[in-house]
Amino acid sequence: MGTMYEREMERNQVFSVVSRSSRENRERLIAEYKRRSEGAFAPQTLRNYRLIVRQFRTWCVDNDHDPEPPVSPSIVAEWVESMGGKLAATTIETRLWGIAELHRSMFLVPPCRHRLVELALKRVKRKFGGGRRQAVALGKAEVLGAIGRLGTSRKDLRDKALLWIATDSWCRASEIVAFKVRDLLRQDDGSSLLFLERSKTDPNGMGAYAYLSPRGAKAVMQWIQLAELKDADPILTKSQPGGKKAPLDPSTVSRIMKRCTGRKDVSSHSTRVGGVQDAFRLGCDLSSIMVAGRWASAEMPARYGRKILASQSAAAQVSRAFEDDDAAEDSL
Repeated sequence: MGTMYEREMERNQVFSVVSRSSRENRERLIAEYKRRSEGAFAPQTLRNYRLIVRQFRTWCVDNDHDPEPPVSPSIVAEWVESMGGKLAATTIETRLWGIAELHRSMFLVPPCRHRLVELALKRVKRKFGGGRRQAVALGKAEVLGAIGRLGTSRKDLRDKALLWIATDSWCRASEIVAFKVRDLLRQDDGSSLLFLERSKTDPNGMGAYAYLSPRGAKAVMQWIQLAELKDADPILTKSQPGGKKAPLDPSTVSRIMKRCTGRKDVSSHSTRVGGVQDAFRLGCDLSSIMVAGRWASAEMPARYGRKILASQSAAAQVSRAFEDDDAAEDSL
């Protein structure tokens, strides 16, 4: 396979060769690249890419720069520094990916790996911090409280199904809205499994399963029967009767969670974070948490649970042990 550096050098050599070819050949390759990209990237990734390019072009115009590729590394470095303190470092890195992809789509060497850009990003991280902004946690107890306050209207029953799926499965919003009725697999104990055909970490569709508790499965089935959904229909649709049975937009999941919990700070990712923190409090091991959340590495669940883990760390256990000794001596 070669190292990342070697692969990068090979790609740059290809870009260099194509850049010297005829105009007709370059235009043909660019058109083919665009066509193949439509099927290679997820729709949301393509939407994000187009948004990044529009934002970059607007910034360039506002700052008297030519936005047309090839863009010099100096301009990209200036753009990175302009985002410092306004956006998270990970968001800036995503935007750099968009500019790199813009250049790759035209078979031009991307400027984003240039040392000037790397230094600008390093400077931003050092000055403003490189940590990710974590979604606030929404634990099981609070979700169950929100479910208990809902009534029996069509909208409430749909929202109950959504909240149960979110809190039981630890799925992302894009995964939650993608579930179809046929993906619900009933179990003998009353629980169910939800089949994930593909996800953010499984773009090629190897497939995975998420858990749905007996109460969650019952709520979901109640909604499916009320809405008269068929096997190929999405489980979560608009609540109005007689409407088109189309899946909800992922952004709607966050809005429903905010409305049902009465909290403006939660998002669709909050039940994922809350589930991990609940699991650590209950003493679940990291490997079982990774399986539940379908993580390939321990980085994200460990980050979600870092506050809980600090309270359970060896340092905390040693401190509590000596506090117990002091309490015993004081009682003598």
